[in-house]
Amino acid sequence: MAENRLIGGNPVIGIRPIIDGRRGPLGVRESLEEQTMSMAKAAKSLFESELRCSNGEPVKVIISDTTIGRVAEAAACAEQFRKAGVSITLAVTPCWCYGSETMDMDPMTVKGVWGFNATERPGAVYLASVLATHAQKGLPAFGIYGKDVRDADDNSMPDDVKEKLLRFARAAVAAVTMRGRSYLQIGSICMGIGGSSISPEFLEEYLGMRVESVDEVEIIRRMSEGIYDEAEFRKALAWTKVNCPEGFDKNPEFVRRSDGQKEKDWEFVVKMAVIIKDLMSGNPNLPAGCEEERLGHNALAAGFQGQRQWTDFYPNCDFGEAILNTSFDWEGAREPYILATENDCLNGISMLFMKLLTGRAQMFADVRTCWSGDSVRRVTGYEPEGRAKEADGFIHLINSGACCLDACGEVTDEAGNPVIKPWYDMTEEDIDRVLKAAEWCAADNGYFRGGGFSSRFLTRAEMPATMIRLNLVKGLGPVMQIAEGWTVNLPDEVTDKLMERTNPTWPCTWFAPRCDGKAGSPFEDAYSVMQNWGANHGAISYGHVGADLITLCSMLRIPVCMHNVPSENIFRPAAWNAFGMDKEGQDYRACAAYGPMYKNIR
Repeated sequence: MAENRLIGGNPVIGIRPIIDGRRGPLGVRESLEEQTMSMAKAAKSLFESELRCSNGEPVKVIISDTTIGRVAEAAACAEQFRKAGVSITLAVTPCWCYGSETMDMDPMTVKGVWGFNATERPGAVYLASVLATHAQKGLPAFGIYGKDVRDADDNSMPDDVKEKLLRFARAAVAAVTMRGRSYLQIGSICMGIGGSSISPEFLEEYLGMRVESVDEVEIIRRMSEGIYDEAEFRKALAWTKVNCPEGFDKNPEFVRRSDGQKEKDWEFVVKMAVIIKDLMSGNPNLPAGCEEERLGHNALAAGFQGQRQWTDFYPNCDFGEAILNTSFDWEGAREPYILATENDCLNGISMLFMKLLTGRAQMFADVRTCWSGDSVRRVTGYEPEGRAKEADGFIHLINSGACCLDACGEVTDEAGNPVIKPWYDMTEEDIDRVLKAAEWCAADNGYFRGGGFSSRFLTRAEMPATMIRLNLVKGLGPVMQIAEGWTVNLPDEVTDKLMERTNPTWPCTWFAPRCDGKAGSPFEDAYSVMQNWGANHGAISYGHVGADLITLCSMLRIPVCMHNVPSENIFRPAAWNAFGMDKEGQDYRACAAYGPMYKNIR
């Protein structure tokens, strides 16, 4: 696995085995020790086998040294966890316990409670009691309770319990990973895009992140003064020449850059990519005398302004953005970076959420055009099929070439299904297939006067996908939109006709959201999703991960304003039930009542 390129350790989960503290001649506590600790060990095993940190390492899980029956043991556990860096706790119990004495009282930990469903002991009674106590104290906790009654000696873990435990833990690990890290903006606001007008308060108060800023001129300074790793640059350039073939040049002859200019442009954009990595994470191999630059900005995510001040004069950053967002580079498979096009911080953070939940490279795209079924038929004569027919059309996801290359859909799983793999599962064969699916066209000089290159590929596979967007609304705060659906594989001749109306030198993905056909619903059809989308960009991940996102957003106190996740998969803290009977209204009111976790500690 990869070395952690950021300062600060990985999240640690602490398991709190809670027990009935009553001793005496009948040995109530004694009779429960084995079962209670067995639950803790089962949860630990599940987490360690199924969960990974963003750098690919298994999530570290520890169990309290003892079961916890009274306040002294709770205090001892808290001290043990403090020394171990625990930031996520799961309480487990099969029985009644003294809730207020044994609960996790740390306001900064993310909390879950699993109560065993059996009739012999009242685990459900404790669960309900302690969740009520959490609510009273303003410490939201996730309640986990299996649907079916189990026998007291049943040590198996029901599937519904596993699902909730993993959903809680995945989201909690993602939330905690962001604490103490940075978002690095390189440049500032791009062409008046609201998402690139960064709100430090949002990142600080909701995510526990800081905003770091450098001017784009810093890249020129480092190029001019040789403040980069020369060996890495030479390796990256050689790799690029072999693996990144040039595509066609759509520019008219009178603005087309010469072959000599393009050769220099390649060196420039590769060097940009190397330097941006250094800016984000630091690099101990920078030349002597560059001790300050070696440190980096501890950036978990970043954005590059580009347009227009940079791109009117220098080659664009599409190559650097695409390669860094991809799950590999000249060093082979590695954890994807998050580098937002046009410094759209809100879309970059959206990408970050899903990368932390999935370990996969993320797509950045314009939510460009909605092609209704009628429009497709009129322009191409093609009758939409499958997912596109069900949604009465599809949305064109396209940007200038900064999307992760993994989105081509050329990689397959063991069953032969097209996927975007977690980065740590990528093989040399997978990397080769992705590279062969892409070419690099000369940048459109109407948009990018300074030249550069844009990746060009087509998502030629149907894959489950989730498109999201984080937005800031004056007077309300952050809100999240989620649309699950599928990428659509159109016949090449249809794609060609549609792409000619946009830009055939850019990467292209057709997306059909899961729709319900209900009049007035934001998911009535593809057009309705487009109509209700809150910004010009979207972040797109492989898989249907909307349920995990809803859980993560509840931890961060970000209400979800639009989603098509099945109601049975929605999992939020138990206290949300006290805020009304409608789940989405609950979400808004609870998030407003609790407020962001880090607001009062800055």
